[in-house]
Amino acid sequence: MENKCRKFKRNYIFILTLLLLSTAITYNGKAKDQYPYAFDNNLTAFRDTIPVKDTLPSDSLKTIMVPDSLATDSIRVQKIDSFHIKISKDSIDAPVEYKAKDSMVLDVIAKKLYLYTETDVKYKDVHLTAPQIDFDQQTNLVKAKMKFDSSGVSMGQAKLVQADIVTVSDSIEFNFKTQKGLTHSSYFQQNELFNYAQIVKKIDAQTIYAYKGRFTTCNLDTPHFAFRAKKVKYVSKKVAVTGPVGVEFEEVPVLPVALPFGMFPIQNGRTSGVIAPQLSMVSTYGLGLEGLGYYKVINDYFDFTVRGDIYSYGSWRFNFSPTYRVRYRYNGSLNFSYQNTHTGISKGDRDYNKTKTFMINWSHRMDSKARPGVSFSASVNAGSSKYVRGVTTNSFVDQSNGAGRSYSQPLSFTNQLSSTISYQKSWVGKPYNLSLNLSHNQNNSTSQVNINAPDINFNVNTLYPFQPKEMVGSGKWYQKLGIGYTGGVKGQTSFIDTTFSFQQMIDTFQYGAQHNIPITLALPQLGSIQISPGFSYQERWYSQKFIRTWNQNTNRVDTAIHKGFYTARDISMSLSFSTTMFGTLQFKNKEAKVQAIRQVIRPQMSVGYKPDLSGSYYKNVQVDTTGRKMMMSDYQASIYGSYGYGRSGSIGFGLDNFVEMKVRKKVTDSTATEEEEDVRKVKIIDGYGISGSYNLLADSFKLSTFNLYARSTLFEKINITASANIDPYQIDPQNGFRVNRYAWQDGKFSLGRFTNGSLSASTSFKSKPKDEKKAKEEELAYDNYDNLTNDQIQAQMDYVRNNPSQFVDFNIPWSVNISYSLSFSRIMRTDYSGFDTRIASSMNFNGDFSLTEKWKFGANGYFDFKTLKIPSFSMFVTREMHCWQMSINVTPFGMWRSFNISIFPKSGMLRDLKINRSRSFQNY
Repeated sequence: MENKCRKFKRNYIFILTLLLLSTAITYNGKAKDQYPYAFDNNLTAFRDTIPVKDTLPSDSLKTIMVPDSLATDSIRVQKIDSFHIKISKDSIDAPVEYKAKDSMVLDVIAKKLYLYTETDVKYKDVHLTAPQIDFDQQTNLVKAKMKFDSSGVSMGQAKLVQADIVTVSDSIEFNFKTQKGLTHSSYFQQNELFNYAQIVKKIDAQTIYAYKGRFTTCNLDTPHFAFRAKKVKYVSKKVAVTGPVGVEFEEVPVLPVALPFGMFPIQNGRTSGVIAPQLSMVSTYGLGLEGLGYYKVINDYFDFTVRGDIYSYGSWRFNFSPTYRVRYRYNGSLNFSYQNTHTGISKGDRDYNKTKTFMINWSHRMDSKARPGVSFSASVNAGSSKYVRGVTTNSFVDQSNGAGRSYSQPLSFTNQLSSTISYQKSWVGKPYNLSLNLSHNQNNSTSQVNINAPDINFNVNTLYPFQPKEMVGSGKWYQKLGIGYTGGVKGQTSFIDTTFSFQQMIDTFQYGAQHNIPITLALPQLGSIQISPGFSYQERWYSQKFIRTWNQNTNRVDTAIHKGFYTARDISMSLSFSTTMFGTLQFKNKEAKVQAIRQVIRPQMSVGYKPDLSGSYYKNVQVDTTGRKMMMSDYQASIYGSYGYGRSGSIGFGLDNFVEMKVRKKVTDSTATEEEEDVRKVKIIDGYGISGSYNLLADSFKLSTFNLYARSTLFEKINITASANIDPYQIDPQNGFRVNRYAWQDGKFSLGRFTNGSLSASTSFKSKPKDEKKAKEEELAYDNYDNLTNDQIQAQMDYVRNNPSQFVDFNIPWSVNISYSLSFSRIMRTDYSGFDTRIASSMNFNGDFSLTEKWKFGANGYFDFKTLKIPSFSMFVTREMHCWQMSINVTPFGMWRSFNISIFPKSGMLRDLKINRSRSFQNY
């Protein structure tokens, strides 16, 4: 039967289309409602249903002469003028495509079509499938319904797809003409909402009414939680509005009475709306309501968020955060926060304190393709030092998924704030470029603020004045003589933010400029040795001199500042030699896992000369009561610093190495009968080396310190980096100053003493994902940062690190991350009486593991080896509940102790539907 249906469709598609799409054909104003027809069961006979007589007026017939090559006599052929055919108003305006697996029955008199088993009907953007479909041509109404087989098993449900709305129902009635429909026992999805209703009425492609509906973000047939309402209206991609609505968990109502109405935004992208607050408890501020605000979308390019916090002791905070974006041109965000804090209950309390502080953050990024050759960027983080020391949270807005969302993270450990605003311009086809910068750095412990403005740099790339425009071959040696230029102008001012005044800014303001003209010559290689001569002229301009003198009355060094215009110059010449050497240890055993070890050595040597042009601004100043003196420059504390003292005729040396090996790995193919060798290179040491110099013209301390460094990645897991400086001279045991005697003199062997150094190591381990496909999908999801600036991305990453319980990956059973850092340095005391050695050693750790498939435990913190304490530590417990998640965060000790428990849905649409309880305490 199926083959016959296909044959029928193939041979007589035009006639069937005419019967289905037209209810009547009008000829000269006369409707022909019925036509005699006949066709047998084998579909082999079909008689003409349109008689020629009286079908068309005589003037619509034209005589066409057939050439003799086709017929011996001329014949007349009737041609129908189609422009006189009128289509009935109740006809549909597009073809209907249909098919069925079992059979199709056509009732021409009733103008109905019946499709059975795995039916499929398409009309414009409407796609309907069901076990059975009935189509009425006169009413343009199609009915689809589910069907059961002889054993009572369902053969499937009716499914209607239009635009992005998918409806699965027991029965569907849909009108192709009006685009309206009625369904029973229907399931459909709107954005993140999974909906069910007993009766659904579709008004148009965007509007749906539901009777006795249930909707949720849980994708199970029997959801863990749901909202129930008797009447619901859905506007596609906009909102779902209900009458009285109730909430239930596991089909048990939560509230004794229903809410009077409900509005659920289902619009994709950014949406204006109220930001729900959360209740918190802070020991210094009291009971608080945090994050209450409003997010407003102005247009596609601009939006802003207004938020506020209020506490029972009188403290409050206001936050204004606009963002802007123009695709392919620029984007950015601004965050301004002002807070009025009251610690303590009343003014009479001993601990009562009142402060007014602010914080401003601005981030701007320009697309590199917007204006080729021009770039502008900004990253501003500035504010009151007390804001950072006193505030418990730092809020920012996540615009990546609709309305703004308030986050919080501790700020008390943020000791430094810095800002940079940069404009860069390069001219196409020109060898020069310009950059304008403004920078700021702030120490929150000392409240010291430094501002560098302006900061202008102009660079000219190396020019070759003797090189022809079209050079043939390698050219003459003098044609490779190059000259360049680098210049800059900088201004700087400093002040204490707690005692800020414009007069203080003016008094501390200083400016300067520097010029550097390097001359280079690229000589051809001498065998395997590369020779590079160089010459450099430098000049610096200063606005201040720092005159230091010993004060006999106070027994200390006094500094006097003289303002004016001062200059200093420096000239240097150099000749450097470099080459590369290789050494390979090849093993004879071809079956050994390690086939070879290779070492690459890059030795360097240079000879340099610098005349003494600094004698006029270096003074030998007494620094202590013993009469000891030090050479000090008048420009030692200026913007660009001072040139070195005295003339120099130095020989420099350096040695860089790295070691790698070839490892043979056996790989067995899928047949397990053949083996092939895979040889790969593995780095043992990524690099290590030493550098230093010897000044032939110095009167003392001719040998410089030795600089050592090393870096490696062990087993492709452990990253190690180390560096150190070794001083080859002995020191005075009384005050720690150097004496002009080598460390290996006086009958003892020693290469010197370490003056400063650092060591860092880090590693991470994690188990394999349970679901590799899911892990790859999550990895790709992190690339969706097109509308976020670098600062916003960094802020989100910081929030994830500080709130790991809300971002637990149950797909990875366990993970551990450990990093260790050690640093030490010798710093001269401010009164020049000697040196102090400062050592810092700490270990950071974080990790998590799954107690069960649904429970996960984790912790993070760091340990200070100097104090043998843990300054920061927090742990969390998370319970995965399918469509919900519970997290418990505890910080048991440290400067800020806190406790937080949250139960929240995973859906972004219901993210404000969160049960939260938090308490925090500050240790003074």
